[in-house]
Amino acid sequence: MQPTASEERRGRSSAAAPIVVEVPADLKALVAPIEKLIEAIKERTTKIRRDGSSVDYAEVERDFCAAVAAIESAANLCTLEAVAVDVASIEVRGNRYTRVGTGLGTYNTMTGPVQLLRGIYRRVGERNGKTVDVISLRTGAVGDGWLPHAAQSMAHLLQLGTSREAHQAAQEIGRLPYSRASFERVPHLVGDLWLAHHADIEDELICAYEVPGQATSISVAIDRASVPMEITVPRPPGRPRKNAPKRSVQRVYRMCYCATVTLHDKDGKALHTIRRGQMPNCDPHDLCHMLATDVLQLRAKRPDLSLMLLADGAHEMWNLLETNFPVDVFGKLHRCIDFWHAIEKLAAAAKVICLDDAAKTAKVWQWRRLLRARKDAAATILVELLASGCEEVLVDGERPVHDAITYLQNNLERMNYAGAIKKGLPIGSGNVEATCKTLVGLRMKRCGSRWHNDTGNHILHLRALALSDRWRDAMANLFARQRTSVRSRAA
Repeated sequence: MQPTASEERRGRSSAAAPIVVEVPADLKALVAPIEKLIEAIKERTTKIRRDGSSVDYAEVERDFCAAVAAIESAANLCTLEAVAVDVASIEVRGNRYTRVGTGLGTYNTMTGPVQLLRGIYRRVGERNGKTVDVISLRTGAVGDGWLPHAAQSMAHLLQLGTSREAHQAAQEIGRLPYSRASFERVPHLVGDLWLAHHADIEDELICAYEVPGQATSISVAIDRASVPMEITVPRPPGRPRKNAPKRSVQRVYRMCYCATVTLHDKDGKALHTIRRGQMPNCDPHDLCHMLATDVLQLRAKRPDLSLMLLADGAHEMWNLLETNFPVDVFGKLHRCIDFWHAIEKLAAAAKVICLDDAAKTAKVWQWRRLLRARKDAAATILVELLASGCEEVLVDGERPVHDAITYLQNNLERMNYAGAIKKGLPIGSGNVEATCKTLVGLRMKRCGSRWHNDTGNHILHLRALALSDRWRDAMANLFARQRTSVRSRAA
């Protein structure tokens, strides 16, 4: 049915009529930025309609982003004013606080700092004690007014890259308009807060975790990676030379620990991996205790899940795993040396035994197929290596055949790859190897980087959360603990 001419005129008239929006008086801070955004849109659309020239839409979006950010800041201001409690006395966690003054406070949001007047309170009976403000208590702000979303977003950017890169990324996106120094400081406040509560939060996360229905096994793997550390060098005795630095440091490498708990399907393929890391000063038994807790919780949900322990041939790694995963607690479990570490040792030996590269390649493939097909393959290969007569052959100062023989002799009981494959269990520690690269290598070993144990632990723990797809749940739990209720009290 076609509209009549009068209906079309009425439609054009109603479309051209201005729309009036009522804004409550207590939200009047929103009016000016909203009007500014509308004017900006009107000006842009009028200019675009006027001619058919090209449009720099990146500039358009940047202008709109700034205008919308102003509205968001005004909305934050109105909301924070509602959060503030303007009374003479409050109660926090059963303790009474009285107002000792009023001052201008700055609270840092995703769109920039917001300033407003708020009361300052001190606990009753504490002379010159620490003061608090209601907004920080109720919102769970960290440091000097960093609100949770801004703080955790800055922490997420820093675990991805350096403070310079985090600052540049924020500038490009048009959010978090803070200095590079803030990106160096605030994420470590979040890291400190996380380390104070992470044990309890990680217990809650694993308790709430839903095991994938296709999961049939769990693997636990541990490994080490080198981290550049900053060590202070003592000043030599005597008078310092002219222009000598006030503090001398060295960049040295120390070994940190990486570990994973991975759920696998019936073919041994990884479904989900929980990654962890610890700096060199930490006790690796604490790390293994968290791994054991995760496995116990997962098997409490799914008792049918088989357990596989994986590591390279280092005795230290196996001592840690076998100490923290006793058979009397975890029942029957499987243990395997990483298949690819074993092949690496055998490949070096094959290069000595065989006459040319083609024969060497054929021999390695023969051993690979044998290890995957027969449970006694390692013992068979060991006999072959002993009978080769090449045990004492030196190659670049090393004895590859001797090393392979020793490796097999020390780990025969952990090399039943055929049995593991038959049961659908993983035989490679690729998940923890990848964790060493992504958790430590890509972030901690940047050119010229050097770490202290505390700041390094912040980044390792925060990055492990992100790589394990647990960031949002962990941060929500963390800041829920940080905020608290505030009740007004009669004077």
